[in-house]
Amino acid sequence: MHCVWTLPEGDADYCTRWRLIKSFFSRALPKVERRSVNRVKNGERGIWQQHYWEHMIRGEQDFSRHVDYVHVNPVKHGLV
Repeated sequence: MHCVWTLPEGDADYCTRWRLIKSFFSRALPKVERRSVNRVKNGERGIWQQHYWEHMIRGEQDFSRHVDYVHVNPVKHGLV
């Protein structure tokens, strides 16, 4: 999942937000995906990447490039 967020002033807690999004979403789905032994042992789902990448937007051009990426990436991979 790709997104562009504006967080409340003075709040940069991306980690908790992603954890909650992934957790609530995952609990709503049956556990039918293939999972590695380590993921099963750690109670992790196989529907998410284990890590996330965050980037602080550094101006209008940077914002535009990232919004374009969010729009184009699923098309590039044939998901939409």
